[in-house]
Amino acid sequence: MMRVFLALCLALLVGAAVPAASAPPKGSNLKTSVFAGGCFWSAEHDMEGVRGVVDVVVGYSGGAKRNPTYENHEGHLEAIRVTWDPARTTYPDLVAAFFRNIDPTDPNGQICDIGPSYRTAVFVETDAEKRVAEQVKADVARQIRRPVATRILPRSTFWVGEGYHQDYAVKNPGHYKRYRVGCGRDARIRAVWAGRG
Repeated sequence: MMRVFLALCLALLVGAAVPAASAPPKGSNLKTSVFAGGCFWSAEHDMEGVRGVVDVVVGYSGGAKRNPTYENHEGHLEAIRVTWDPARTTYPDLVAAFFRNIDPTDPNGQICDIGPSYRTAVFVETDAEKRVAEQVKADVARQIRRPVATRILPRSTFWVGEGYHQDYAVKNPGHYKRYRVGCGRDARIRAVWAGRG
């Protein structure tokens, strides 16, 4: 644990990402899941309001590159690690909440954020999680009556992003609001999900 803490402190000083443990602290009933929802500022902001979510951290996942940075994370998706309480929510509900906060039909990114690192994904760690994620994805496709572009991928190393990206919407509310409105994220998500429960 101390090694991870020291690596995180060093990364914050030099601006690099570090790998994060995939599990919550020992003795904890909390669980973690990783999602890619386009801009990680927005994915973090939206998932923090979901029932049962305890913490959300932004970073990078899905690629082979070690120590990715914001300026150099080719092959990785901008991702979030969600820590959640299974006494207050379930994995199917968490995955469904993730889908409700993105445009799952966009194969090229999310709204104004276009490119490989902005594509959406649910990262799964077990066969059971994969079955749940695929079922939720199929349910979403039926609800919105369109193909779903969000991928179901095996969970890989999650690299914690730079400190200035963490809680960006809280620390920079004016800039974040201008970005979100200018991007049209809320309007697009409302249009995708309008009248669909």
